[in-house]
Amino acid sequence: MATLAHSLREPQQLWGWFWEFLKDELLPYPGRAGTVARMVIAATLIMIVCMTFRVPYAFQGAIYALLISRESPRATLQSSWILFFVTGIGAVYLLASVWFVISIPVLHFLWVIGSLFLSFYAISVLRDYITAVAFANLISVGIPLWDRHLPAETNVEDTLWVCLTVVIAVVITGSVELAFARLRPGDELVLPITERLSAVASVLRCYAEGRPVDPAAEQKVIRLEVVGTSMLRRILRRSGYTQQYTANMGGVAALTGRLVDLAATLTQLEFEIPEGSRRRFEELAATIDSIREQLIRRELPDPVQFDPDEQSAAAVPLLSEMEHTVTLIPQVFANSRPDQESLPAAGDLPVPTLLLPDAFVNPDHLRFALRGCLAASSCYVLYNAVDWPGISTSVTTCLLTALSTIGASRQKQVLRLTGAAMGGFIFGMGSQIFVLPYLNSIGGFTILFVFVTAFSGWVMTSSTRLSYFGLQVALAYYLINLQEFAIVTSLALARDRVIGVLLGLFMMWVVFDRIWGAPAGVQMRTSFISSLRLLAQLARQPVSADFRVAVRTGFALRERINAQFDQARSLADSVLFEFGPSRQRDLQIRERIRHWQPELRALFLMRVASIKYRLQLPGFELPEAVRAYQREYDEHSAQMLEQVADFIEGKRQELTLTADQSTEILGRVLDACRGPESQALPAARVESFVALLRQIDRLTRTLSQEIAKEFRPA
Repeated sequence: MATLAHSLREPQQLWGWFWEFLKDELLPYPGRAGTVARMVIAATLIMIVCMTFRVPYAFQGAIYALLISRESPRATLQSSWILFFVTGIGAVYLLASVWFVISIPVLHFLWVIGSLFLSFYAISVLRDYITAVAFANLISVGIPLWDRHLPAETNVEDTLWVCLTVVIAVVITGSVELAFARLRPGDELVLPITERLSAVASVLRCYAEGRPVDPAAEQKVIRLEVVGTSMLRRILRRSGYTQQYTANMGGVAALTGRLVDLAATLTQLEFEIPEGSRRRFEELAATIDSIREQLIRRELPDPVQFDPDEQSAAAVPLLSEMEHTVTLIPQVFANSRPDQESLPAAGDLPVPTLLLPDAFVNPDHLRFALRGCLAASSCYVLYNAVDWPGISTSVTTCLLTALSTIGASRQKQVLRLTGAAMGGFIFGMGSQIFVLPYLNSIGGFTILFVFVTAFSGWVMTSSTRLSYFGLQVALAYYLINLQEFAIVTSLALARDRVIGVLLGLFMMWVVFDRIWGAPAGVQMRTSFISSLRLLAQLARQPVSADFRVAVRTGFALRERINAQFDQARSLADSVLFEFGPSRQRDLQIRERIRHWQPELRALFLMRVASIKYRLQLPGFELPEAVRAYQREYDEHSAQMLEQVADFIEGKRQELTLTADQSTEILGRVLDACRGPESQALPAARVESFVALLRQIDRLTRTLSQEIAKEFRPA
């Protein structure tokens, strides 16, 4: 990533960087071919079934297969029943609500606006990704259907056809996922993490043995750096795993991603390795292997402690930072019970829930729904005002685009437009002019369909820097060629659909980037500041004496913090694609935020563990005197985080809370733990509590000092 950032700073090397960028993104990596194969097989089978049996709206099923096949087989199969349920609910909503407004134009218009708002809100708050796809599809197709001046019976029939398309897509995609799941057993979260740990350990062993890094090991770690951890973050965010398991694995994924970044950067540096550093490399590789094996066995990793050697650390860049990152991995499980011996087994399915915990308390969901509704409603008003129903695909484009638009940036706008142009003009209209007139069977069309789908799927399995391009190619191509039961050669029809796609993309750009948007660098900093303030709120939890309210508020707050972590990471990737006077400063802040994020996640998980002591859960009881001093320390720690947030925003010139004050307050807590009231407690509980507070204090002070140093006015 450092090489990429350096290349982007030199405009004269832009084309050279661009080709290197494409090479990095499109080269194969472990599991990529299998994922693309699932996507192509599912989409092709859906197309053949819909074309053979003349099932309309086949484009829905095909794009649906591409979107959900990127999720894990287990998550896809587990949420199928939710999908059927939501499809039925969506159909009932369309048929029941439109009955009241169909004959009154004003009410019908308000119904459209309300339905679009509901769709975007559902996209933001529905936990299951597949469910969000299905509901958005139903609304995006149902609204144009009920705008037609046709008998109600015809519109009802077409609405049911839409539902049938979703059912066909679910059955076929689920069957393909099931078949591949049998061939590829394992946990969709643990195995990618352990693969990354293994790649890092392989690189470190080369240094430990005093030989050049093996080219295969170097290429693998660089490839994993490019791929990133966005897929794991999306699986965690949309999964139904318990809050504790989601937080733990999110922290491990972030730290592992940071470790891969450091290892990839290390391979690009030249340095001499003293004998003492070789021993440290070997110890670090052995520790990583131990953590990897414990994760595979679903055991909690043992605490890690490295012997600091300042002389060898200075001789080898990044070695101390890698050791520090590894020591944080066991600490992310601080919120697990002391007597808990293992992680959830690979076969334990999460309990599915429909909505995110913060669905009704996080204002970001409401803001997203308002923005999306404005964009789609503008398209709706425009194509009705000019009486051009052929471009109604603009509404569909807005809804399908929104499935990947949370945290939109200039990067995604470029990918949208170029992807739509390639899918619509080159693949869509180009095939209508040069290929389709010479095909007279579904077999020939299937070959063309497989080629376009494979290309789109391969690009979609790139990192977040390019994957969105593949989605837009597929969307534009399917909207042109999967709307009829025959090979379409009318360029007027293709023209209308491509213009509809471009109109939808334009409206999304206007609303998300120009009206409510901000540069990715600004959004990244804002998201990071929000994480600090939310962590300060978490440090004070619970604030309610009602246990039920405290637990519910805590869960919602934890979900918001996790969402801010994911957004900051996504925006950090987008900063690379933005240019301007602030670019150099944004790149510097980006690197620092990416460095702080794993530590902030570790602090978050430790704070979650400390809440259990304040709630006095079974196994976490403490005397009242200890709890009183703990609340005092937590308030002080929260104020430190808030001051740091103010410092970044420029509201404060100096931090008034010092490390000495923190140490003094923490000392009072530790003295209370040694007092007479604590003598009756099990020794293991007291030791666990003391170790947890020491770790919280160390991370809070370190982060505060580093952030204040970075943002201190010149």
